Amino acid sequence: MKNNFIKTLFTLFVFIGISCSKDDAEPTPTNPTPAETTITSSATSVSIAESSRSVAITITMTGKDWAAVSDQAWCTLSVTSSSLQSQEVTINVTANTTTSARQATLTFVMDGNAQKNVKVTVTQAASLSLYPSYNTNPIAADATGMSSNATELASKMKLGWNIGNTLEATGGETAWGNPKVTKALIDFVKANGFNAIRIPCSWNQYLANSTNAQIKADWLARVKEVVQYCVDNDMYVIVNIHWDGGWLENNCTEAKKVENNAKQKAFWEQIATQLRGFDEHLLFASANEPNVEDATQMAVLNSYHQTFIDAVRSTGGKNAYRNLIIQGPSTDIEKTNKLMTTLPTDKVANRMMAEVHFYPYQFTLMTKDESWGKMFYYWGAGNHSTTDTERNPTWGEEADIDKLFKSMKTQFVDKGIPVILGEFGAIRRDLTGDALTLHLKSRADFLKYVVKQSRANGMIPFYWDAGFMGVNTMTIFNRTNNTVYDTQALTALQDGLK
Repeated sequence: MKNNFIKTLFTLFVFIGISCSKDDAEPTPTNPTPAETTITSSATSVSIAESSRSVAITITMTGKDWAAVSDQAWCTLSVTSSSLQSQEVTINVTANTTTSARQATLTFVMDGNAQKNVKVTVTQAASLSLYPSYNTNPIAADATGMSSNATELASKMKLGWNIGNTLEATGGETAWGNPKVTKALIDFVKANGFNAIRIPCSWNQYLANSTNAQIKADWLARVKEVVQYCVDNDMYVIVNIHWDGGWLENNCTEAKKVENNAKQKAFWEQIATQLRGFDEHLLFASANEPNVEDATQMAVLNSYHQTFIDAVRSTGGKNAYRNLIIQGPSTDIEKTNKLMTTLPTDKVANRMMAEVHFYPYQFTLMTKDESWGKMFYYWGAGNHSTTDTERNPTWGEEADIDKLFKSMKTQFVDKGIPVILGEFGAIRRDLTGDALTLHLKSRADFLKYVVKQSRANGMIPFYWDAGFMGVNTMTIFNRTNNTVYDTQALTALQDGLK
């Protein structure tokens, strides 16, 4: 019993000793977690002004090295690779001469491992600096006399008249045969039922300095004088940039976008500053009939409208609240309904109007038969000829007007954006006898219906009057002696308001 106890005890001591010796000689292996390798930037987004600039950031890493790349040529780095744990890097950008903000992405990759990276977004502001700024004395916003929003102002405008082929005439105000606009003419127009005037204006031909897009002071003063005639009569008046040689209207393209936005900005800063003192009776319109056929061109046109709005607002005073008008593509109702789905932004709410024109061509303007169609002499229910049937219209009558005008109401008016029907009319054709009688009745019915349906759909109609008298014209007033030239047409327009 005693021997067995001693033997057992001895065996236990030996076992313990062997175990202790083994632990001392061969410790149990372990796998410690390695330190996390990282790469960081002192900024992950950088905003830079439009001019050529440099901005410094710091890249910090725990790896062996890093390499960097920019996805835009206009944005480069002073250091594109480094093995330093902390490295200052300068971001260099060229001047942005485009009318849109632009963005570059810088990617810093550590140890060649695409999964170990940090990205820095560089955003550069747009520039319109091809010409000097003419917003040289912006003033504080002034709401005096500017209480009406677009819908309220539209309700005050009843029937408008265009001083066509005059202040936009190439070669000067009287170059296309019309006399200079006088206060007596505007008084006469007001007396005959019109309470709004649209003044088509040219500016590009009146530059004192074409290099700087500087408009002559005497022309700015002349436009202001005509505006004053209208406002003195408690009339609402629209000043626009009309065809003006086509510099904007024929160039709603990416190729001309930068150049035209710069000119649009320069012109409207000058126009808006000159006319800043007028109250809400004065409205500005961005363009006239800008040629646009697709969504790409529409996006360019929207950039022109955005520049217009920003330029006018920047001058301050009453312009901070002025109602502004933007034109649909080609001022065509169907194109506008299809393409003008996005509008420019305005920091002032509910002060924007849209503009379209309406000339169902074969009846209103066409003066020569074409292979694709003939001139229409007649228009409207009850006015189709039973003997001259090839001149009866096949489109553009009451049902089409109802549909088109309703589309503008749905798309704009119902959303608080009134629509200016900036031009409409129909020529008086060279006919005789019964054909002439039926044609003139058709024409009168057309004018009356356009005015009536415009008003019913929240649109404000402006009749186009180019001042020329005779056949194939649509003149109402004889401007040489301030008399009514076309009583039938004038009566039809007035009847449309009843």
